[in-house]
Amino acid sequence: MTEVQTNPERLWSRLMDMAEVGATPAGGSNRQALSDEDKAGRDLFVGWVEQAGCSIELDGVGNMFARRPGTDPGAPPVVLGSHLDTQPTGGRFDGVYGVLGGLEVVESLNDHGVQTRAPVEVAVWTNEEGSRFPVSMMGSAVWAGVLPLDEVRAVTDRSGTTVGDELDRLGLAGTVPFGKPLGAYLELHIEQGPILEASGSSIGVVTGVQGIRWFRVTIEGFPAHAGTTPMDRRHDPARSLADALDGIYDMAAAHAPQIRLTPAMFASEPVSSNTVPAHITFTIDMRHPDAGVLERLDRSLRSLVAEAAEAHGCGHRVEVINDCAPVVFDPRCVDAVESAAQRCGLRYERIGSGAGHDACHVALKAPAGMIFVPCEDGLSHNEAESIEPDVAGRGAEVLLHAALDLAGTAS
Repeated sequence: MTEVQTNPERLWSRLMDMAEVGATPAGGSNRQALSDEDKAGRDLFVGWVEQAGCSIELDGVGNMFARRPGTDPGAPPVVLGSHLDTQPTGGRFDGVYGVLGGLEVVESLNDHGVQTRAPVEVAVWTNEEGSRFPVSMMGSAVWAGVLPLDEVRAVTDRSGTTVGDELDRLGLAGTVPFGKPLGAYLELHIEQGPILEASGSSIGVVTGVQGIRWFRVTIEGFPAHAGTTPMDRRHDPARSLADALDGIYDMAAAHAPQIRLTPAMFASEPVSSNTVPAHITFTIDMRHPDAGVLERLDRSLRSLVAEAAEAHGCGHRVEVINDCAPVVFDPRCVDAVESAAQRCGLRYERIGSGAGHDACHVALKAPAGMIFVPCEDGLSHNEAESIEPDVAGRGAEVLLHAALDLAGTAS
């Protein structure tokens, strides 16, 4: 092991302290984006990075950057980060581990008096989860120019509160320009899947992320009395929905094992048990690592929804509400992570990510890479999400040495 090391006890203590912000009865965390709990988590983070001697900047969508200067102030920074927002019944490590792992790198550099050539920054991206405001990886998307700020500020939660309302209320609408040059970006994260645990690897060297496309599907029927309207005279969107779901799962079977298709968020209007619905809406999460296959799946989905709707005299609408193309990470960042794992004497393997991360958007503007550590049973987006302290420490150690490789040290 090299002389410069992280402090795994300090990292674990910080993870547990952050878990108390928005703690749930079942042991998880609820810090949904731009809520009071999210702000409290950010404030706790700000206190820690200020103690570590970092300056703080905010951009217009609330992304935070804590900066540790380098000896070359003109060098683009090496940024380490992830997100602090959670699912409504989220775990204690998804996102937050990458933020506090980045903070641990900064504090370890301070502990050992190591001065990097390039500045090192820790990023907190706004609304990665997309649970309260339905645009996942929102902050990084605005930063990368994928989404305009005005459009994002107008996005509402279910109560009608806008992103802009909450940014302004919480004092998180900063002025730092978007898309500044980065020397590199690294994101430390739990795997959220079972591969590393099953193989016995301590570190996943992430090579890329599969493409993700979210759809909102609306099937238009005609409202009618449930007791007096004969079955054969209805324009019933529920029947079209049933046919569409059958087709979706047939499509999943035909493109196994790489495809992921997840229908969710079903809603009918009017909300009445004795009325044929006027319309039914639902979402579909579609994922595949090949951009060409993703396009073909998109066309197939639209065709099967159209056929299902027309078969029962219904209208339909299919809208894309989130679109993230497959990402291949920068070779130098991938190599830096692999070299760091070797240097730390850890068993590792190259792996693709099935989940989307802020690194997907950052990779459009800068060299980017990710580090995975195994999580218990591959479980995430669940209050029972779990990793062990030594697992957390190993990931932070790899992040430290990969960051040093990319940032360089003062001569």
